[in-house]
Amino acid sequence: MSLEGEDAAAVRRTAVGDLRALAHPVRLRILSLLTGAELSAAEIARELEITHANASYHLRLLRDSGHIQPAGKEKVRGGVAQRYRYDVSKEFDPRGPGEPGEYPTSYGAQLMYAALAAELQRRGRAVVTGPASANLTTDAELWVDPDRWRALRDRVFEASRELHEAAQPPHTPGTVRVSATIALFRMEDR
Repeated sequence: MSLEGEDAAAVRRTAVGDLRALAHPVRLRILSLLTGAELSAAEIARELEITHANASYHLRLLRDSGHIQPAGKEKVRGGVAQRYRYDVSKEFDPRGPGEPGEYPTSYGAQLMYAALAAELQRRGRAVVTGPASANLTTDAELWVDPDRWRALRDRVFEASRELHEAAQPPHTPGTVRVSATIALFRMEDR
């Protein structure tokens, strides 16, 4: 069911609802595209090589969950196309109440991490390698001081925000296509 206007604004966002809206590789790719540009369903469909109907379906889920906003309409061949945008500055600040990455259910977190893993595998097929590529990979399961953890997490959050602010429309001359997947979370000490 798609909500319109004031009804959409009244949707109560929850951590689990947010995860369900985001826990799909196509929706993660759409958010990436909409970070640097306002796009229509048709433009997203062309860029992601999916059907217009599929792009519209995923856009509707992201809009109804409050992750993207309408960004105006334009006339296209006798019709009207809705453009959307993703304003990362309006998203949940993970430094707010509670610890980032701690969700009300482990099932919700598992959905999100599974979607991130699938997207990372897809992106990995397009990795540029060699000395000029300046790639960075870190994978670790560590024990650190809680105060140091919070300080490091906050620095990574700020770098992530800066990267989103630097995003340009797809294929903008003078830009390079990059991938960033960051998942920092506290683990149970077993």
